[in-house]
Amino acid sequence: MKISMTGDSNIENLTDQIQHLLGDSGLQNGMVTLFVQHTTASVMIIEDEPGIRADTKNFWNRTIPADPHLEHNTRNAGEDNGHSHLRGQLQGPSLTIPFVNGAFT
Repeated sequence: MKISMTGDSNIENLTDQIQHLLGDSGLQNGMVTLFVQHTTASVMIIEDEPGIRADTKNFWNRTIPADPHLEHNTRNAGEDNGHSHLRGQLQGPSLTIPFVNGAFT
């Protein structure tokens, strides 16, 4: 599965896509592991509700604001996404979800 995103602090609900892939697999019981390969991204489980999305983005902006003086940005000419790397570290690059009878538990 490939997801393309642009911009900063995006939140995308992948539940339907993952459930569709799970259904196509024919598997009934097990674990689905999601792993994101980019260091400025992460995966997490949150309620799919506009207020939670806004609160999450506000949390990221307050906790790790965009700052041109971050070491990553100053040591790498043209880079301005040091904050995105740090935000990605908050949640981590992987998530494992159990499923029983073809449905997430």
